[in-house]
Amino acid sequence: MTPNTSRWFTRWTRRLLLALTFLLVAVGIGRVSQVWLESQQSGARGPYLQNVTPDAITVRWQSDKAEVGVLRYGVAPDALTEVVSENKPVAVHQIRIEHLKASSRYYYAIGAEGRVSPGRDDQWFVTSPPSGSVLPLRFWVQGDPGYFNDGARAVRDAMVQWVKAHPRGDRPPFDLWLTTGDNGYTSGRDRDYQKALFSAYPDLLRTIPYVPVYGNHDARRLTFFRLFTFPEHGEAGGVPSGSDHYFSFDYGNVHFIVLDSEDSDRSDDGAMMKWLRRDLAGTRQTWRIVLFHHPPYSRATHDSDSFIDSLGRLTQMRENFLPLLEANGVDLVLTGHSHVYERSYLLRCHYGKSNTFTPQMIVQPGDGNETPYRKPLGAVPLSGTVYAVVGSTSNLDNGPLNHPANLEMRHERGSLMIEVEGNALNANFINAEGKVSDHFAILKSADVAVSSAACEGQ
Repeated sequence: MTPNTSRWFTRWTRRLLLALTFLLVAVGIGRVSQVWLESQQSGARGPYLQNVTPDAITVRWQSDKAEVGVLRYGVAPDALTEVVSENKPVAVHQIRIEHLKASSRYYYAIGAEGRVSPGRDDQWFVTSPPSGSVLPLRFWVQGDPGYFNDGARAVRDAMVQWVKAHPRGDRPPFDLWLTTGDNGYTSGRDRDYQKALFSAYPDLLRTIPYVPVYGNHDARRLTFFRLFTFPEHGEAGGVPSGSDHYFSFDYGNVHFIVLDSEDSDRSDDGAMMKWLRRDLAGTRQTWRIVLFHHPPYSRATHDSDSFIDSLGRLTQMRENFLPLLEANGVDLVLTGHSHVYERSYLLRCHYGKSNTFTPQMIVQPGDGNETPYRKPLGAVPLSGTVYAVVGSTSNLDNGPLNHPANLEMRHERGSLMIEVEGNALNANFINAEGKVSDHFAILKSADVAVSSAACEGQ
């Protein structure tokens, strides 16, 4: 190569690298701008309930323009005697009502200074019962509900018909509304949540506290944590996590734990795991229910055997978190991600791939349907956990459905209704046709003995 040719080659190489650098920077700026713009909350949005406790609740809503939000509340629609106001004009409103009575119904109305709508008999909330109290409870669980399509509409209507057929007197149709993640498809944009949630369920949102799990599609934008308020400071029971990605709360004699299997450190010495150890050690509730997005046992949309699938999140949750959950007597683990319904035996000690599953890992034979699974009172280590993949509220995908840890597997749209009364838990998977496609029950009793021997190889 001659000197002139060498200089020409060097000069054009530099120009090409500079052009590529500018292109990458432009693409990066464009991507960041897109994420930021599509994460902005805009437009009017009706009220929805967050972070309920025995003595407080958060009411959120949005207005078309910045204004000082005002909320009136009281014990009857025509007796909204209490008033709470914001201290500055905003378009995204969030008012915390405190000093309430436990297990009590309040009616409310929202608006702005000088303009508050009158009370109405379909806009109310019920505070949660005192921590540890025993009374009939009901929780609705949606799985990956991020599209409001014909399937999701059918699942919603099937649930409505089921609760009408199982009334609770003057109590709400159910106490909490939970999800297993992916609440706004496809990219967690503000408009995705508007379509899939706020436009689809306005009546439920203004009466039932909503607790969504963080999924991989929620993580594609910044909207999720701007829309929802979580009990990260321990205000609803449990150990404060200091993070809105993972937290716990009590509802009566049930202790709920919500984990972040998407973005948080999933290692054995990570912050989430350290907090989880403290939280599990601190609760004395009869029931322990854990929710996160990526399932430890699934053979459908996703394969829990594959470390490649979802960059290892399914295997990491199984290998790192399940031993701790089972050692602390967790009763039920709810996940999504796979757009099907799968439900395990009452299990312990299955932390490897599916080919390591053995019958000895089944704590109790049977399907938990006509004969309930029986567990001892208290958080007895390795007394058995049921794992349910509830991921088919809006999407339904194919898959082999042949994981040996799972007893029931369905290519069906649906949702899960959980009822807890004292020492008994009943769960019903209600499909889009309104039928109870799967049912299982767990009964806790002082006369049940379970071997506490350690898992082999642990």
